[in-house]
Amino acid sequence: MDAIWCLRGGYGMMRILDGIDYEALSRKPKAIIGYSDITAFHAAVQRKCGLVTYHGPTAREELTEFSRDSMRRAVIGQTDSCGVAPNAREINAGAAEGRLVGGNLAVLASLCGTPFAADLTDGILILEDINEPVYRIDRLLQQLRLSGALNGCKAIAFGECTNSPDDADGAGRQFDQVLSELAHGLGIPCLAGIPVGHIAEQWTIPLGAIARLDTSKRALTVTAYKS
Repeated sequence: MDAIWCLRGGYGMMRILDGIDYEALSRKPKAIIGYSDITAFHAAVQRKCGLVTYHGPTAREELTEFSRDSMRRAVIGQTDSCGVAPNAREINAGAAEGRLVGGNLAVLASLCGTPFAADLTDGILILEDINEPVYRIDRLLQQLRLSGALNGCKAIAFGECTNSPDDADGAGRQFDQVLSELAHGLGIPCLAGIPVGHIAEQWTIPLGAIARLDTSKRALTVTAYKS
């Protein structure tokens, strides 16, 4: 077996994290592909095994040529699977190099305080979510900040926050404002609107690989699959 390509994201991944044989996976590494709640699997494998895993489309999705090309470059070619995102928004200017980490924001926050929490140190933090209003996005980001998970984080690249309702009880604060406050407070570069998340055309992100984020170029470039 060469890979574990998850059929879907969704509830339940965290329930089995403490039953996975991480030593066996370390002995015979396999490509692990998926997103959304599969973020818990990615975080656990990186914490326990230090392997590169792939935040990318699930196996039941019909791949667009864009998504298929990015997945092929990441999983098979181990070359740069990202690139320029012309529609991305520069939230806090700058450039940084680090290890690609992250995934679904709600899942990352829920892992705080567990043995499987993602190690975001020296990382370019990739984020996405769905069906979360802005005030809850703010709460989740603040949970990561207050837990210390963002200490040493090098940069943030937020993908899509799909189907995000209007910010009820959020005093009219906008998504970019919330993200800007966090990035400026941490003093790190931040880009929003990269093609990652619950969308048809998405990059496959090799979590654990080394990359460079340049907000002025709206670019995320994978530079190495081994540190």
